[in-house]
Amino acid sequence: MSAHLDNVQPRPLTFRRFRDGDHKPLAWQQEIFDADHSHKCPTYVQSTPPCQGSCPSGEDIRGYLNIVRGVEKPPAGMPWQEYAWRRLTEANPLPSVMGRVCPAPCESGCNRNEVEDFVGINSVEHFLGEWAIEHKLAFVRPAVQTGRKVAVIGGGPAGLSAAYQLARKGHAVTIFDERAELGGMMRYGIPGFRTPRTVLDAEIQRILDLGVEARMNCRVGTDVTLEQLRTDYDAVFVGLGAQAGRPLAVEGADAPNCVTATAFLKAFNDGRMRHVGKRVVVVGGGDTSIDVATVARRLGHIEHSHESDLPEHVIAGHAAHDAASISARQGAEVTLTSVFGIDRMQANKHEIEQALAEGIAIRGSLVPVAVVRDASGRATALRVARCEAKMVAGRLQIETIAGTEEDIEADLVVSAIGQAVDFAGLEGLDNGKGGITADRNYQVQGQPGMFVGGDVVRPHLLTTAIGHGAIAADGIDRHLRSEPIEKRPKIDVHSFDLMRKLVEKGQPVGAIGEPLRGTDASPGAIHNYENRSDRYVIPHGELFLGHFPYTPRNRRKVVTLSKEEALANFEERVLPLLEAQAQAEAKRCMSCGQCFECDNCVVYCPQTAVFKVPKSKSTTGRYVDTDYGKCIGCHICKDVCPTGYIQMGLGE
Repeated sequence: MSAHLDNVQPRPLTFRRFRDGDHKPLAWQQEIFDADHSHKCPTYVQSTPPCQGSCPSGEDIRGYLNIVRGVEKPPAGMPWQEYAWRRLTEANPLPSVMGRVCPAPCESGCNRNEVEDFVGINSVEHFLGEWAIEHKLAFVRPAVQTGRKVAVIGGGPAGLSAAYQLARKGHAVTIFDERAELGGMMRYGIPGFRTPRTVLDAEIQRILDLGVEARMNCRVGTDVTLEQLRTDYDAVFVGLGAQAGRPLAVEGADAPNCVTATAFLKAFNDGRMRHVGKRVVVVGGGDTSIDVATVARRLGHIEHSHESDLPEHVIAGHAAHDAASISARQGAEVTLTSVFGIDRMQANKHEIEQALAEGIAIRGSLVPVAVVRDASGRATALRVARCEAKMVAGRLQIETIAGTEEDIEADLVVSAIGQAVDFAGLEGLDNGKGGITADRNYQVQGQPGMFVGGDVVRPHLLTTAIGHGAIAADGIDRHLRSEPIEKRPKIDVHSFDLMRKLVEKGQPVGAIGEPLRGTDASPGAIHNYENRSDRYVIPHGELFLGHFPYTPRNRRKVVTLSKEEALANFEERVLPLLEAQAQAEAKRCMSCGQCFECDNCVVYCPQTAVFKVPKSKSTTGRYVDTDYGKCIGCHICKDVCPTGYIQMGLGE
């Protein structure tokens, strides 16, 4: 095994105040030098950063990064690591798992990409999750129980998220799951070298410790009816998940050794599969297909196999690979095909690179056309053809190129082209499209008190299911309290709460429910403050990027295996950041849409109109104030604000 830290060559800044040959000032500089007054004065606007706007689970990413970097201080007596973890887990109770496997759409949306490289949000989340497990942090149980009961169907990420949020609100929760253990696709669909079972168990147990009950090996629709749950419980959350794989829709796909990815990974995660045959072909292109390919590469095949050792028997649950443990292992030849080119595959780019390093052949722009079978009916090859795939009006269109067919030899063909929900016993919930129709609060249409989330709504990311569970839990809570279920905000994420900081600091907060905007007389917002986080994502064009110097990303150490090293190696590959690295990475955050106390506005104001709030009255989000008697509206403070927190207004 070899471990190395990615060596990244420094890249030049992608943002510069001046370029070679420039001889005239830019527009914003011209405005500063010419303007001596205007009808506008600074206002202080809290906006949603694009990382949070891109996070399906709705984490307050900027908030916990500001805690890690030291801008926002924790309450007295609480370590910053714990405070950051508690802020993070308000939205996501599984940070150590998600810090490993989430493809991090937050990083794709990060405004820091306009400077040099995104902030490693996923790696900081990973660090905080590991710190919490190491220090045995627990969730705080509610002081009062409501006496209301909720049934949660499915113990995957959606069900666990809903159960967690409901238990925190004081409701009694029971999870019903047909498996022997909780976790859903996190346990049965992702290999352990990506989600170590000790980590998954620790984060699930923390949810159960809130008082959540789990009834395992109990399938709703078979062992207990949905009608019975609706009678016995005050509300029901349906988080079935999409754990039924989609087979290939080509001739010969019913061969016994042509299986789905979900069946393959379940057999592996159950510990039943020990080898896969000499040649494996995986059809897909997403993260699941990469998981299948890397597992197959690690398992390899055995030199002297028997009929009972054929992988299809194990996947179907008919046999165990006893012979595998005494036979000589050899590496399997694994090929992954995708209808898209490698550069357009949906899988995480890092996972693709790791798979290639492990000797997995990845071939893009190929579409399956048939499964070639022998006289016994077993697959011997997958017939593919070159193709052009594109999305048209949200639908995938594949054009096959005639005369380009070829056969890829295979002892096992695995279909990783999608998943489906198993509605056996619950057919009445199926909307005819393989899902359940719900509103924006994830309440089932026409069925008050029944809510849904996860892949049963729309197959997507694990973190998306977590977000569904949290939103549904809010709706269930309102339903149980006989309160109207209000329309969700346009930008439906957790955000910095100035009121909480004032309470922690012991500052007056004004009347409960008073809007913190548009006044410099409020005891809560001492300047003209407005929170637009529910409706506005701040773009990089509103930031002063020239404030941020080139700072390379602090990368996690990744264990990269060669073709030979991957065989039989099921150790974890992604290692967490060290504490100093996590803090340094958090400092790269530009705190888009919220003050991070850089003092630029105070230093550059020519009228000394902008000043610091006295320490006794200051806190995060309440750091600077404006004397509007001195302000002439020159808007220099706005132009030098790195985060876009200062906007010009009041005269409109």
